[in-house]
Amino acid sequence: MADTIDLLAAGPILDDMVRTIVDNADRLNSLDGATGDGDHGVNMSKGFRRTAQKLALAPQGLGDGFGMLAETLLDEIGGSMGPLYGSFFLDMSTVLRGRTTLDREGFATMLRAGVAAVVDLGEGQLGDKSLVDVLVPARDAFEAAAARHDSFSGCLAAMDAAAEQGFEATRDLVARIGRASRLGERSRGHLDAGAASCRLLLHALAEGLERQLADRVGAA
Repeated sequence: MADTIDLLAAGPILDDMVRTIVDNADRLNSLDGATGDGDHGVNMSKGFRRTAQKLALAPQGLGDGFGMLAETLLDEIGGSMGPLYGSFFLDMSTVLRGRTTLDREGFATMLRAGVAAVVDLGEGQLGDKSLVDVLVPARDAFEAAAARHDSFSGCLAAMDAAAEQGFEATRDLVARIGRASRLGERSRGHLDAGAASCRLLLHALAEGLERQLADRVGAA
């Protein structure tokens, strides 16, 4: 079916996700430096580069690749982001385990599991000024589009747009969790670094999957 992704063929999307983090490491550091330690880009880039090295030796499909990424982030990134992103990708990979294809409903299930893992572990809520402010709107937008019976590609576009809006909304929020929360009102006016990396990753994922879907339509 043209509205279904071949998970093995989608494996290279992981390379896109690695590239977007590595290419934006300095920007992520700068955003983090405004309210935190200024090392978010360094830490994320380290984990994603290491994953790229592993993938070069043993290429994976998208589901198994998420598992490899999760393991690397959990083992090699300190602070809160390693466990949060590690859990995000681990729970998504668990949903994909044993599958060879991914459709709209499967993606919704996968994303729901990943977001739940982040919320459960970090105990962050919408409005706390964190990656949750990207993940929750992205999840809700995808599910709303699916409920309207939009195509898989249309649902991904809705998710991507909501992720961008959620990221931009963090500028006007006061941080209630993490290091930035110590700044109180002074955290307002700054974009959140975790939300920024999350927005980059969801965009790379959506763009890669939309490209896969378009290729399948063209081949049909």
